[in-house]
Amino acid sequence: MGFTSYAEISESLHRTRKFFLLCNYILLGAASSCIFLTLSLRLIPSLSGFFLILLHIFTIGGAVFGCSAVSTNLSMGKWYGPHMVFTVLTAILQGSVFVLIFTRTGDFLGKLKSYVREEDGEMILRLAGGLCALVFCLEWVVLTLAFFLKYYAYVEGDGNVVGGSIAMKRSAKVQDEEDIKNWPWPFQV
Repeated sequence: MGFTSYAEISESLHRTRKFFLLCNYILLGAASSCIFLTLSLRLIPSLSGFFLILLHIFTIGGAVFGCSAVSTNLSMGKWYGPHMVFTVLTAILQGSVFVLIFTRTGDFLGKLKSYVREEDGEMILRLAGGLCALVFCLEWVVLTLAFFLKYYAYVEGDGNVVGGSIAMKRSAKVQDEEDIKNWPWPFQV
């Protein structure tokens, strides 16, 4: 039951950051592709199309924010909570759009008021739905990676953590063993 060294944590942190950036770059590509697919159905979108494009713009904004926070070696500090909430909300909405596209393709295509043929529109919409499914899954991967990045920042002691030294945070002991020696016999373990 040994402790991990600082070099192991730094190497793991570096790999986690790289994977976090890769996932966010894929999110950027998938969300922008969904925007172009939606615009290919109708160049000036209907109200439903506008909200679909707005959802993808929010997804792009969250991915850009995540990339910038990790690239500047910040542990996201005070922006960690809002980033997590924003990512969860966009993930839930992306998942619901994905389900809506694949269960009610014809109705959804009608709401978009597409100018293309119905068969082509359904194919384009299903491609966008597949990308929405990818974005949904990647959003949850990004959430998990953001949690690990915050954990590594806490363990390494980034200065934003109140109270306690790095050794105390790493050992996870509640009390010193000397305090336990003063307790009555039945409570000493």
